[in-house]
Amino acid sequence: MNPSRCAQREHRSQAPRLPASLLAADRAFALMGRRWNGLIIAALAKGPADFAQVRDRIPGISDRMLTERLRELATVDLVTRTVPPGPSSRILYALSSHGDAFLIPLATVIVWAEDHFPATGSPASH
Repeated sequence: MNPSRCAQREHRSQAPRLPASLLAADRAFALMGRRWNGLIIAALAKGPADFAQVRDRIPGISDRMLTERLRELATVDLVTRTVPPGPSSRILYALSSHGDAFLIPLATVIVWAEDHFPATGSPASH
């Protein structure tokens, strides 16, 4: 094969690289764009809770989905999972320091969403 053709194919197959700050933002948007994740963080902003309490704070979420999302958020260190000492085997979930830090941008998104995407109807026009 012609060497210039190989170079052209190689060039086309390489995706453009984003700056590190945009890569981090892309990962954050992907994580927070997953259904329920923002609501789980907002629910835990009220304080540590066991599984049933978190579920009660988020109407409509299934046990399976809540389990999956809590596990995912714990894996990326936004949520902590603690088994308190004693006879109860109840697991407590809470925001980690990273989860707490996310409350500021989350509040900003909530205010923006309320202004631009009302709960009923189409996006608000300003």
